[in-house]
Amino acid sequence: MPRPLPEARLVRETILELCRAKGGGKTLCPTDIAKALAREGEDWHPCLAPVRREAFALAKAGEIGVFRKGKPIDPGAAHGVIRLGLPVAAPAEAAEGDEAP
Repeated sequence: MPRPLPEARLVRETILELCRAKGGGKTLCPTDIAKALAREGEDWHPCLAPVRREAFALAKAGEIGVFRKGKPIDPGAAHGVIRLGLPVAAPAEAAEGDEAP
């Protein structure tokens, strides 16, 4: 009998832990997280769907970023090959009087 899929809470915690460990400006593939969730010698492929689902939820909450070709993308429009990482900080607002002519 196949092992049940990991709980959503564990998936979210693992995503956050691995993204933080990777650090700002660096990303990882959802398969890396699925492999981390699978037991040694176990097929990690069934873990991939829960990883993507929880990653999109975390991204919508602003806790992580979803990237495609190195650029942040809307998690609601994500498809195909994606990468996960810490969110990109919004550009600092221009200082008062520092506006472009």
